[in-house]
Amino acid sequence: MKKQAGVVYHRMKKGITPYGFVTPAVLVLALLLLYPFCYGIYISFFKTNLVNKWSFVGLKNYVTVLTDEDFFNSMVTTVQFTLGVVGGHFLFGLLFAVMLNRNIKGRTFFRAVLLLPWLFPEVVVANLWRWIFNPTMGFLNSMMVSSGLLDKPISWLGSPKLALPTLIFICVWKGYPLVMIQLLAGLQTVPHDIVEAARIDGASRAQSFWYVTIPSMRSTFVVTLILDVVWWFKHVTMIWLLTQGGPNGATNTIAMDIYKRAFSFFDFGPSAALAVVVFLICVVISIFQRRMLRDE
Repeated sequence: MKKQAGVVYHRMKKGITPYGFVTPAVLVLALLLLYPFCYGIYISFFKTNLVNKWSFVGLKNYVTVLTDEDFFNSMVTTVQFTLGVVGGHFLFGLLFAVMLNRNIKGRTFFRAVLLLPWLFPEVVVANLWRWIFNPTMGFLNSMMVSSGLLDKPISWLGSPKLALPTLIFICVWKGYPLVMIQLLAGLQTVPHDIVEAARIDGASRAQSFWYVTIPSMRSTFVVTLILDVVWWFKHVTMIWLLTQGGPNGATNTIAMDIYKRAFSFFDFGPSAALAVVVFLICVVISIFQRRMLRDE
C-alpha cells in the first residue's frame, strides 16, 4: 500500500509541477492584462468618474460614440495615418532589407545605423523632429529659406494640410527599422537554390525577386503587415507628443480620441466604449491574418 501511495504521489507531483512553474506567469499576466481589460469593458457600461459616481447606462455609451460625427472623422484620419505609416515602413523596410541582405562591405555598420531610429525613445524622437520642423528656429525651414526653396518659413506641424503628412513622415522614420529587421530575417530564409534555378531558367534579377523571393516570404509579409497595422492603428505617443491631435483635429486619430475623452475630459464611460470598439477592430484584423495563413 505504501509503495502504491508513493507511486500515486510521484505521479501527481510530476503532473502538478509544470503548472507550478506556469502559475506565477499566468497570475502576472492576469493582473497586468486580463484585469484591466475586463475592467475597461465593465466601465464602458457606466457613466462614471471612477471614484464615487457610477450610473449604469447599458449600451448608451456605445451608441453615443458610434453615432458621433467625430468618430467617423477620427476613423478616416486613423485609416489615412495607418496606411501612410505602414506603407512607408514596407517601402523603406524592404528596400533596406534587400540592401543589407547582400554581401556588401560594411554591412554590419549599416545595420547598426539603420536600426538607430527604432532604438531611440519616442520622446527623444518627437522632440528632435519638433526642433527640425520648428517654424521659427527649425533647421529645415532655415535651410530651405537660405537656399531659396521657400520664401518664408512653414509651420509644418501647425498647418491643417501639412500636419498629417509630416506626422506620417516622422512615424515612418521612427518605425521602419522593425519592419526592415523582420523582412531581412524573411529574406535570409529564402533558399538560394530556387533563386539560382530561376536565374538559370532565364529570369532576370528583378523577375526572380518578384516571382520567387517575394512569394517565398509570404508568411513573413503577412505577419509583419498585421503586427504593424495593429500597432500604428492604436498608436498614441508620437501623435500626442507632436501635435496632440491638432491643428483643428487634422491628426486626431481614434486612439487620440480615446485618450482625450478619458484624461482630458474625464469622460471615462464613452472612452472605454470606444476602446472596446478599437479592440474589436483589431480582433477583425487578427482573424484576417489567421485566414491568410490558414494553409501554413
